Amino acid sequence: MTKRLNYRIGVVVSRFNDFITQRLLCGCVDELIRRGVSKSSILVVQVPGAWEIPVVAQQLASKKNINAVICLGAVIRGETAHFDIVAQGSCSGIQQAALTTGKPVVLGVLTTENTKQAYERSSDKKRNNKGREAACVALEMIDTLLSLKKI
Repeated sequence: MTKRLNYRIGVVVSRFNDFITQRLLCGCVDELIRRGVSKSSILVVQVPGAWEIPVVAQQLASKKNINAVICLGAVIRGETAHFDIVAQGSCSGIQQAALTTGKPVVLGVLTTENTKQAYERSSDKKRNNKGREAACVALEMIDTLLSLKKI
């Protein structure tokens, strides 16, 4: 039997490239529940795209009752520099949210060269879904930060 975790997890997911991000979200939520987080303790917030993830992630991480935030998105390279700008801005903003709040704000935004790579990284198979990995990272980081408070 899985131990029930009293963690509240925010998940910010981009609607852009939703044919990928919904697969990441399913993997993420499934893994959180599998590891003992109750479905009612998972707050999913959708945003238009990866660029918008950091501001919502920071707002969620600033809440006292949120233990971690998982950020899910898919930025797929196109023919312009837009990919680089969005990927870098989203990733930097997510890191800044973690550093500003002192809480785990987990990067689960795919930055891939093509759609095939994005599909592979959002697979229904347990080990190939980066949403699942992001859920594992969030739980491990909550535990790590809680253990540091005891020092």
